[in-house]
Amino acid sequence: MTDTALLSVEEMYQADAAAARAGVPGLALMEAAGTAVFREIRQRWPTPRPTVVLCGPGNNGGDGFVVARLLREAGWPVRLALLGDRARLKGDAAANARRWTGNVLPLDGPALLDGCELVVDALFGAGLARPLDGPARAVIEAINQRCLACLAVDVPSGVHGNTGQVMGAAPQATVTVTFFRAKPGHFLRPGRDLAGALVVADIGIPEAVLADIAPQTAFNAPGLWLERYPWPNFESNKYTRGHAVIAGGSEMTGAARLAARGARRIGAGLVTIATSPEAFPIYAADMPGTLVKPLAGRGGFGEFIADPRRNAVLVGPGAGVNEITHRRALAALAAGKATVLDADALTVFARKPKALFEAIGGPCVLTPHEGEFARLFKLEGDRLTRARAAARQSGAVVLLKGSDTVIAAPDGRAAIDASAPPELATGGSGDVLAGFVLGLLAQGMDAFGAACAATWVHGSAAADFGPGLIAEDLPERVPGVLRRLRAAAGHSRQPESE
Repeated sequence: MTDTALLSVEEMYQADAAAARAGVPGLALMEAAGTAVFREIRQRWPTPRPTVVLCGPGNNGGDGFVVARLLREAGWPVRLALLGDRARLKGDAAANARRWTGNVLPLDGPALLDGCELVVDALFGAGLARPLDGPARAVIEAINQRCLACLAVDVPSGVHGNTGQVMGAAPQATVTVTFFRAKPGHFLRPGRDLAGALVVADIGIPEAVLADIAPQTAFNAPGLWLERYPWPNFESNKYTRGHAVIAGGSEMTGAARLAARGARRIGAGLVTIATSPEAFPIYAADMPGTLVKPLAGRGGFGEFIADPRRNAVLVGPGAGVNEITHRRALAALAAGKATVLDADALTVFARKPKALFEAIGGPCVLTPHEGEFARLFKLEGDRLTRARAAARQSGAVVLLKGSDTVIAAPDGRAAIDASAPPELATGGSGDVLAGFVLGLLAQGMDAFGAACAATWVHGSAAADFGPGLIAEDLPERVPGVLRRLRAAAGHSRQPESE
């Protein structure tokens, strides 16, 4: 997970301390951080312009002193404003304040922004413990009111690095430069929106420090799961690639059909929609490659999935909030199948969620949106904290859907996905996502990896299509996404030449 790792505020403190123990001076790290910001400014704004550097009382402010010094040496017109007393700065921040030979203005109000075209926000880092107030808040709000270009150092001041939540106020940054590894707050909204373009700079912290930190949070990208992706080989056949079963509802039949298309496109060898006899003709008349099984009697679903070759089950899309859905969800879990529960299969347990959690004993992925999540889990806090707690409580992988989707496993691992474009806000897209997860589970991928990979493919397919997207378009974009993934994984169907 180290290539995609996100570090909490506390873990970043550990990384800094570990770097110091490894012989990397804090002053060198601060110089490297300020230099990285300076380079990003010169690259993004090649022409010098009036710039105000806002410095806070801690190490973030120390980074700001470095930036101001380097900009002035490069001929930029720079003003520096400090929140607090220069004499009270400590350690590396104090050392860099001594290296600054220009004036230090008091950060006392929005007037210090007059005439500037670029603001460097080096007020507070990711670990801000209380809401912004006083002159700092007034200046931050003025940046937004005046629509000034802003580069944020570490995070936009006021955004908490662990949660992405705004503490009082925060500037809308054009770009944010952070160091060594990004933080969850860079990917969780609204922090993600306020950060603008995100640049993660190498400042000399040894990669080896991650071994002791063992970060449990990552941003969702192929590096997190690509090595475990279930690519077919020349010995594969439709049976070895898994047989997925979808519980088909009798009224909203489109949901199960979308899920089936998604499961097949992402690679499941066989997909069967198991449904009532009266709905059988609707499903049978649709996709010729999808099998359809009419079920009779209360135990028909359980009997059908008992076959060990039917190794993954999805219950919920279009199923209805009724006793049949309740029974089928419990049957899938009791059979020990890799199970995806979505939509109605979550809502049906709203009054007795404990019954669901007690039934989960094998690989299981729950895919709620915020409303469904709230019905099952009485939890508070940011999305990452709530998803983690829900995974521990339920014993399942929880895929909390949204524009900043969070995937959490019972063992504490979590991934934040930022691949979803706004066009995914369309009916049926969640059904396709459930089908993607199901198809990967059928092929033997672990529950956490399947949820992460399916979410990333889902977002990438939507981004490929762009405006005008409807749910039916998503499965048709999967082949192109998978071709790129396979190339990235180094898979080739061509023999290597000597």
